[in-house]
Parts: sequence; structure tokens; C-alpha cells
Amino acid sequence: MRLSSMADYAVVTMSAAARHCGGARVSAAQLAEETGLPVPTVQKLVSRLTAAGLLRSSRGVGGGLKLARPAAAISLADIIEAVEGPIVLAPCADEGRQDCALDGGCAVKPHWGIVGGAVRGALAAVPLTRLAEQVQ
Repeated sequence: MRLSSMADYAVVTMSAAARHCGGARVSAAQLAEETGLPVPTVQKLVSRLTAAGLLRSSRGVGGGLKLARPAAAISLADIIEAVEGPIVLAPCADEGRQDCALDGGCAVKPHWGIVGGAVRGALAAVPLTRLAEQVQ
């Protein structure tokens, strides 16, 4: 299992935004500069993260971006799902998808939900505050 580049960049962007927590609002251009990501990529991520309720954006003088809730209340799972959608490890575990040739007699299918829940639980246990820490 590997995160997409966009999910990885979303984590990097949110970590940078969290380091501004309690301070002045930050712009997408500032986040791009701090992270080394291209401005258009950060703008696209900001749009998704705002739509998911993780960032709050305001326009005008004094405007910019801010976390929508405390960093401790935002998890790694929240960030990944904002970009990727629900965490599902096998296509057959995705609600509404029935495109597996083994669907009718697969003995593993009932277990994928449990496995996916465990993975999501592990990701949900990592708060943004931890990701924003400077490691020395």
C-alpha cells in the first residue's frame, strides 16, 4: 500500500499549516514556499482540504488560511480521506463496487472491512500535532 503523491503532499501542507496554529493566517503561496511544493499543487490541495472542513479560508485584508479545528483534533486519516476518499484496501470492500470476478464465492471479502477499519484506526490515531513536530 502506498499513498498517492497528492495525499502525501496534503499531509506535508497540513503539517506546515499546523505550525502556524495560533498565529496569523497563512497564504497558499507561503505554504508552497515552506514546503517546496508548486503553488498550483498547494492551491488544489487547499481547495480539497477546505471542502473537507480541515482548513478555513478567508479573503481580503487579513485573509488567508487557518486550520478549521485544533491540530490535535485532525488526524492523518482525516487528511488522507480529504484527498483520496474513504480508506478501502480492496475494491470489493468499497460500497457499491461489484467488479471482482471472485465476488460470488470469495471467502476473504467479508474480512476486508475489518482490515480496512484497522488501517484507518491506526491512521486516525496519529494527530496532526505529531506530524507538525520538528524532528531533530
